[in-house]
Order: sequence, then C-alpha cells, then structure tokens
Amino acid sequence: MKALVYTAERQLTFRDEPEPQPAPGEALIGIEAVGICGSDMHGYLGHDPRRRPPLILGHEAAGTVLEGPGAGRRVVLNPLVTCGRCNACLGGRSNLCAERDIIGMYRPGAFAERIALPEINLIDIPEGLSSARAALTEPAATSLHAVNLAARAAHRPLGETRALVFGGGSVGLFAALALLGHGAEVSLAEPNALRRKTAAAAGHMETFDPLAAPAPDSGFEVVIDAVGASATRAAAVAACAPGGVIVHVGLQDNDGGVDTRKLTLQEITLIGTYTYTPVDLRVSLDKLHRGAFGDLAWLEERPLGEGAGAFADLLGGRSAAPKIVLRPG
Repeated sequence: MKALVYTAERQLTFRDEPEPQPAPGEALIGIEAVGICGSDMHGYLGHDPRRRPPLILGHEAAGTVLEGPGAGRRVVLNPLVTCGRCNACLGGRSNLCAERDIIGMYRPGAFAERIALPEINLIDIPEGLSSARAALTEPAATSLHAVNLAARAAHRPLGETRALVFGGGSVGLFAALALLGHGAEVSLAEPNALRRKTAAAAGHMETFDPLAAPAPDSGFEVVIDAVGASATRAAAVAACAPGGVIVHVGLQDNDGGVDTRKLTLQEITLIGTYTYTPVDLRVSLDKLHRGAFGDLAWLEERPLGEGAGAFADLLGGRSAAPKIVLRPG
C-alpha cells in the first residue's frame, strides 16, 4: 500500500509500505481522510522523541471497514488504544490509561491507504457526513473535552465569561466555537494573519496578533492555551482574571512560563487536559453532523501524495486553513 512516511527530520516520503495485518479483534480500515495535527508537525520537526523515524504519522482519520467485524461500515477512528481494564478505563477516563497507545506514535498511523485497529475503536459515521469532515472528530473532541473541563472549574457559567483562546489551528478554533456555543464572549490570539481571517469568518469572535498587541492583563475568566509554548503559558497567566481558569491543551514545549505567584495569590485554576474520552468523540461527531460548529468552510483537502508539501506550507505559514485533510487514493 502507499503511505506517507516520516523518514527523517523534516522529511516525508510517499512510498510503498507493507500491508497491515489485523490481530484478533481488529479490523482493517481503508482510510479516506486523515488530518494533519500539530503533534504530527512536532514529530516531523524532530521535536518529539516518542515519534522516531521511519514512522507513518497521522491519527485524525475516517474511512471504511474493509475486513473484520462490520465490514462496509463508514467509521471514525478513535486513535487511543487502551487496556479497557484499569480503573481509568472502567471509570470512563480511558484517555488516562497507563497503558494507552496512539496510532502514529508507537504504532503505524493513518497517513496510509489502510490501517489495522481494534474494532472497539471504531465509531459509525452518521449518514450524509463526508469522510473529510468526519476526520475532524478527533480535534473537535480534544477541544470539547477542554471546554467541558473549563466549564466544571469556572466560578460562573461560561455564558457569563470572557474567554481567550491561544492558537488558531483546528483545536483552538474548535475551542473558540465551543465557547461561543455556550454564549461566552470570545477572543482568539493567533500570529498568522491568514488564520486570523479564517477564524473571524468562522465565528463571531475578536481575533488579534498577540505578538503585536498582547491580551489585556487579567482580562479573561477563561483562557485556553491550544499552543502550549512557554510564551503562550506566560501570556495565559497574565491574561487570566483573579479566580479564573486556564486550560492547557497544547504540547509545543515544556520550558516553563508559568507565574506560580500569580496563580497562588489570585486563586487561578490551571488544568492540564489530554485528548478526550470515547464519549467526547461520539458527541463531537454528532455536533459535526448537526452543524453545531458551523459550515466548516475552512477545511482544506489535498491528496495524500502531496502531504510533504502540505507540511511545508503549514510550517511556512502559507495556509489559511486551520486543518488540512489528506485523502489517499
């Protein structure tokens, strides 16, 4: 089969790879659409020691079951492979499973024509939803999970808050749209002018360049950092109001940036959030189908064979799309 393989730092090769061999309880899925995630970019840049070349990246995917239980089903992939037996899994928090794995990290990912995955990790796509839009389920669920955590920790309902999101990629944009759905007043910080324009068109929110004009100090009751860099962590703490909530989603670096004195003296809640639960995925897929996140006109599709160019465009800031989805075949 053809696959887009991470072969060295900043190098992706579209080449033939061995066919996946499903284990007992697994299905063979033909990939129809797979999104490029920020974590894929980190691996591509050589910034993630867990992603070692040669490796097929990609985990935001949708396709059709070719072999195994439910052959013929159109499905979204839950890329988190967990034990299903520990307290975290049994308690509905499988994203915290100590034995969790994810496709595109330690096992082959979805930048390929086919993939093998446990049948329990497949979610049926509603009738009428395209595979490209269904592939947005994973980033949407990441954002929904983060916003739900913010809602539980916030002192007032989200509809009564001013919210700030750092990052105009798909996770940041979905978080902003989810906050708007709660009735929050939303601002989005993004240095890429093309993405700022896209975000402004996608929802009723203020967009600004945080490098040119930082957010006002202590101006927001809820802050979501969908970048996760030292600079955005520092900016998030500075922008958070007393008694507010910061939700840390992004994993760009681990170089500090948190003003613990302000967190303590102003009783600011800092929450780390990792991916999603299976229910978050199901709810996000339903929201995509119902149009709860808008028309998704900002989605860009390209052939899988042109994936290396897509990565280069994202790295160079030449794409206005918060999400580029690659299509095999």
